[in-house]
Amino acid sequence: MQIPQLMQEQYHQARQIIEDAKDIKVYSHIDCDGICSGAILSTILDRQNKAHEIEFVNLDVLDDIDLKHELTIFSDLGSGQKIDTKAKEGQKILILDHHPPLRQLDYKNDKSYEYLEINPIHHGIDGSYYVCGGGLCYFLAKEFGYDDLSWIGVLSAIGDMQNTHSGHFEGLNEIIQQDAIDGGYLEVTKNDLNIYGRNTRPLFIALSYFSDVKLPITNNTTECMAILEELGIDEKHNRKTLNQLTNEDKAKLFQKLVEMLSKVVPGRYVQHIPKLIIGDAYTFLKEDETSFLRDGSEFSTAMNACGRNHEEKVAMEVLKGDRLLYLDELEHIAKNHRVNLAKGIEKVTGDTSIIELENLQYFDGTGIKPEIVGTITGMILGYCNWKKPVIGFTQTDNDGLKVSLRCSRLLSYDGIHFGSLIREVSSEIGGTGGGHAMACGAYIPVDKKDEFIEQFNNKLEGKLTN
Repeated sequence: MQIPQLMQEQYHQARQIIEDAKDIKVYSHIDCDGICSGAILSTILDRQNKAHEIEFVNLDVLDDIDLKHELTIFSDLGSGQKIDTKAKEGQKILILDHHPPLRQLDYKNDKSYEYLEINPIHHGIDGSYYVCGGGLCYFLAKEFGYDDLSWIGVLSAIGDMQNTHSGHFEGLNEIIQQDAIDGGYLEVTKNDLNIYGRNTRPLFIALSYFSDVKLPITNNTTECMAILEELGIDEKHNRKTLNQLTNEDKAKLFQKLVEMLSKVVPGRYVQHIPKLIIGDAYTFLKEDETSFLRDGSEFSTAMNACGRNHEEKVAMEVLKGDRLLYLDELEHIAKNHRVNLAKGIEKVTGDTSIIELENLQYFDGTGIKPEIVGTITGMILGYCNWKKPVIGFTQTDNDGLKVSLRCSRLLSYDGIHFGSLIREVSSEIGGTGGGHAMACGAYIPVDKKDEFIEQFNNKLEGKLTN
C-alpha cells in the first residue's frame, strides 16, 4: 500500500500550514498512540523553530472547545468530536486522526477558517489496522524529511494494537516499519510467540495472563508451571523467559496452546487460533539491551502508564530523547501503575459482581480511576465470558460516567466495530464516545447508565453469533 495521491497532497498542505503559522497549540490523546503522536509533532515543531504548546487530553473535553490560537493541531483525536464549533475567521485547524470521522472530506469547503483533516478512512484505508495517529504524524514528519522518527511511528502502532488482526503490520504501517528497519532503529522477529514480557517475566507468569479466551492456564501460574514442565521446556529450579526458549521449545508450546484453544472455541473460530498465539516481535535497537524500552510491547505499556497517571510529558520527553532526567521517573510511574492495576483487578474480581446479559457483561468500577478503568476492563477478560464484550463503568470528576469496552480478538473477526457502536449509543443518550473495533469508550451522564446498558444490549441482538 502507498499513500493515496490526495492524502499526499494533504500532507503538502499541512506542511505549508505549519511553516506559515506562528501561534500553535497541539491537543493529543493520553494513550501510547496519542503520546507518540504528540512527541512526533513536538519534535517537528522544535526542528522548525516553532514555539508551541502541547496538551494531552481525554475525548470528553473536546466538544465545543474554545480555540485560542492561530493554528490548532489535533492528533489521535478530533475526527469524532465537534472541535470546530467555536472556530473564528482566519484560524487554522489541522486534524491527524484515524478514528471514524464525523465530517466528510469536503467539509472544509465554504468555511471562514482553514480546516484540514487527514484521516485514512476518507481515503478508503482502515484506521484500526492500517495506520494510527502516530503513523499519520510520522508521515507528516517524513514530509519534512525527518525519517529518523519512524521508530516512534512503529511504537504508536504497537501501543494501538494495529497488528492484532493478523499478527503483523499491514497497509501504511508496513511503510513506517520498513523505514525504521532501514534506519537501523528496529528489528522485527517474524511469527514469534505473542506473549507479553518476553525479556522481563518468567514464562509461567507471562502465560498466566493469556485472556483472549479463558483457558486452564489463565490466571493460574500453578497450571502454567505444570504444563511447561510437562513439555520439558521449563524446570522447577531454572525458570526461563520466552526469549530463552529455543525454536524447538517455542514450537512445542505453540502446539500445546493450539490444542487447548481448539477444545474451547467454536469451530468457526478455529481458523483464527494461530493469530491469537503468533505475532511479530519488535526490538528497538537503539535502546540498551537490558532496558525495558528495548521490547516494543513493554515500551508501549510504559507510555500508557504515563497517560493513565497524568504524566504524559514524562513519556513525551523520553520519546524526544531526554533519558537522563526522565527515564528513572518513567520507571517509577510504570511500577506504581502496575500496583494500581492489581488493586483494581482485585476490586472487580473480589468485591464487584460482573453482571452478564444476553449480549454483553458489565461491572461497576466505582472507585477505580477513570484513566485506568479501560486497562482493567481488558485485563479481566480472563475472568469472564470471552464470547461477549465486557464493559466497565466508573464515575468521573464532573458527575459523569466513563465507559470502557473490551472484547476478545476473536469477536473482531465477526466484523463488529464496537467503537462505532459505542459512539452511536452514547450520542443517543447525550454522551460522547468512539474508538476501535475491540477497544473503545464513552462518557455519558451518570443517570443514563441503565439506558446505555439496555440500548447497547439491544443493538447487539443478532450480531454475536456464539
